[in-house]
Amino acid sequence: MSGRIYLSPPHLSGREREYLNEALDSNWVAPLGPHVDAFEAEFARKVGVPYAAALSSGTAAVHLGLQLLGVEAGEEVLCASLTFAASANPVVHLGARPVFVDAERDSWNLDPGLLEEELAACARRGRVPRVLVAVDLYGDCADYGRIVPVCEEYGVAILEDAAEALGSSWNGRMAGSFGRAGVFSFNGNKIITTSGGGMLVSEDGGLVERARYLATQARERAPHYEHVVAGYNYRMSNLLAGVGRAQLAVLEERVAARRRNRAYYEEALSGMEGVSFMPVPAGSHSNCWLTCILVDPEDFGASAAELRVALEEQDVEARPVWKPLHLQKSFEGCRVVGGENSEELFARGLCLPSGSALSEADLERVCEVVGRVHRRARERMTLANQG
Repeated sequence: MSGRIYLSPPHLSGREREYLNEALDSNWVAPLGPHVDAFEAEFARKVGVPYAAALSSGTAAVHLGLQLLGVEAGEEVLCASLTFAASANPVVHLGARPVFVDAERDSWNLDPGLLEEELAACARRGRVPRVLVAVDLYGDCADYGRIVPVCEEYGVAILEDAAEALGSSWNGRMAGSFGRAGVFSFNGNKIITTSGGGMLVSEDGGLVERARYLATQARERAPHYEHVVAGYNYRMSNLLAGVGRAQLAVLEERVAARRRNRAYYEEALSGMEGVSFMPVPAGSHSNCWLTCILVDPEDFGASAAELRVALEEQDVEARPVWKPLHLQKSFEGCRVVGGENSEELFARGLCLPSGSALSEADLERVCEVVGRVHRRARERMTLANQG
C-alpha cells in the first residue's frame, strides 16, 4: 500500500499561488476585489448564463435563491430527497417546510412523474408551492425535459442545485442554466474548489444584483452605513476567488479525468455479479463527480456496507450514497412523496474514490479490493450451498 486513497480530495492546478500572490501584493485580501469580479465573469461564461454572484458557500446561494424566488415562512418547498442536507436546510432557515420527492431508478434524480402527481394534488388543494429545488445528483442533470414543462404549467420556479454538476450538461445545455437561478459549490470535495465558496447564477440580472446586495449586509449606497433590510455576510473573499480562477481554468481537464475514472471502474467491475453503476440518462454528459455503484448482496455475496468496511481496512475511502433527507431526524415530520427508491439506493449504493488526481495504480488498487471481497464472498456462498 502507498498511502490513503481519498474519496474526492482537492486537486490544485499549480496557478493558485500566482493568483493568491497577486491578491496579497495588491492588498485585496478582504471580501470583494478584482478576482471576485473576474471569477464571476469567467464562471458565467463557462456555464452559459449571463450573471453570477460569488458567495461564501453553496448553501448561502441556496438560501439567497429561495429568498429571492419569494419563499416565505409557513410555505412548502418541493425538494429532492436523495441528496445532501444543504439543499433543504435553507428552506427550514426561512421558516418554510420541505416536501421531499423520491428519486427515479433510471437516473437516481428527482422523479418527474411523482413531481407532476404532487403538483396536481397541490393544485387540487389550492396551495401550489412557489419553488422546486431540483438537484443534479453526482454530476448527472435531472430530467429537465420533463421537469421544466411541469413546473411551467403550475407556475413553480426552479432553483437548480448544480453543486455537484459543474461542467456537466444535458442535451448540450450546461448544468445550472435550467432554473430561474442555479447554485454551485466550491467545497473542498467538489470538482473545483476555492476551499469554501459558492456561486449563484441566473438569466435575470436583477435577481443576481439583489443577491449581491443582500450578501453584502444589504448596505445602501451612502457615505455612512445605511441598512433598510437585514442582509447577510455571504460574499466571497478576493483570495478565494483567486483560487477559484486558477481552478476554473482547468475544469475541462478535471471533468475528463473523472470521466476516465468511471470508464476504468466500468471496464474492471461491470462483469462482476451483483455490481451495477448509477445510470447516465440519454442526452446527459456527466462530469462523473463521483462514480457510484449499487451492490446486490445476494449476487455479490456481501453488502455495500461490508464492502465499504473492507475498503477502509485497506486505507481506501468509500462512502454510502446520500441518506435520503426524509429519513434524517432533522427533517422529521416533513411530507414525503414516494421514498422507496431513495431508501433502496441508500441501502445498496456506494461512492468509489473519484478524485481527478487518481493514478491508474490507485484505481487498480480499489478494484483489487472490490474483486477480492467478491471472490471470497462467492467462495463462501459456494461452500454454504454445498454444505
